[in-house]
Amino acid sequence: MIGLIGKKLGQTRVYDAKGTAVPVTVVHAGPNFVVQRKTVESDGYNAVQLGFGDQKQQRLTKPVAGHLAKVKAPGLRRLREFRDYSLDVKPGDQVGVTIFAEGDYIDAIGITKGKGFEGVVRRHGFRGGDSTHGAKGWHRRSGAIGQRLFPGTVMRGMKMPGHMGQVRRTIQNLQVVKVLAEDQILLIKGAIPGANGEFILIRESKKRPKTAAKK
Repeated sequence: MIGLIGKKLGQTRVYDAKGTAVPVTVVHAGPNFVVQRKTVESDGYNAVQLGFGDQKQQRLTKPVAGHLAKVKAPGLRRLREFRDYSLDVKPGDQVGVTIFAEGDYIDAIGITKGKGFEGVVRRHGFRGGDSTHGAKGWHRRSGAIGQRLFPGTVMRGMKMPGHMGQVRRTIQNLQVVKVLAEDQILLIKGAIPGANGEFILIRESKKRPKTAAKK
């Protein structure tokens, strides 16, 4: 398993050899600093901690600043672990977008855009009440949510109005269209959750890893 921390820059389109427009998401994903390497002997599992994004030293907490100082890393905004990292790296190394190649499949993990408080029609796709036949005040409501006699309570997990969006989502099997090594940019086919400027995780596809993509 390989992966990177990146930042979503926006969406655009590119054209393939046949002139077909391909929608892509532009992700700035490097360089990532290797901050820590965890092993089964020392921590109970294998993992690599990567850091990405510039941050002023005065905005770092003392524990984080000391943690980064051990490997002489600059101020980093995001630190994330990747389990069972397949690349042979050590603390202080840097990894970039060249670990991926055109045609590879990846999984993109991000936080979706927050939509605020929404009703059941917008949030869950309810049809709402009738607009005619004497229906008044129930056009966008959910209807009854409880029981009549027993148990006389609202069941757990009932779909109701509430905060919409701003949750962690994973989009699987997105294809890398182009790798711009000089600018540390990945062009990934399709959409990735999150607003422009948000940090995301790019990892090797679990269902279609690099070895399967080459076949």
